[in-house]
Amino acid sequence: MADRRREVLTRVYGNVQGVGFRAWARDQATSLGLAGWVRNEADGSVTAQIAGLDEAVSTMIERLWKGPAGASVSRVDVEDLATQHVLVGFRIIA
Repeated sequence: MADRRREVLTRVYGNVQGVGFRAWARDQATSLGLAGWVRNEADGSVTAQIAGLDEAVSTMIERLWKGPAGASVSRVDVEDLATQHVLVGFRIIA
């Protein structure tokens, strides 16, 4: 049986900018074999699109709730995407 893939768009709220959140998220995603991107938003949140094996995506969502040292996450919104995009690697978008 083939492993199930999942792609999500997440938005993380709280004290998540100016604490290395994007670099941390990239490192976590890379260690899990995920693809996608992460960026800061004008309202102080961080958005990430994450794609990969279902179990790895679920693990990444759990990690987003914790964040790096110095972060304080108050909320993580997750939207499952019906359309699978071709994402290669995981990058920070300025």
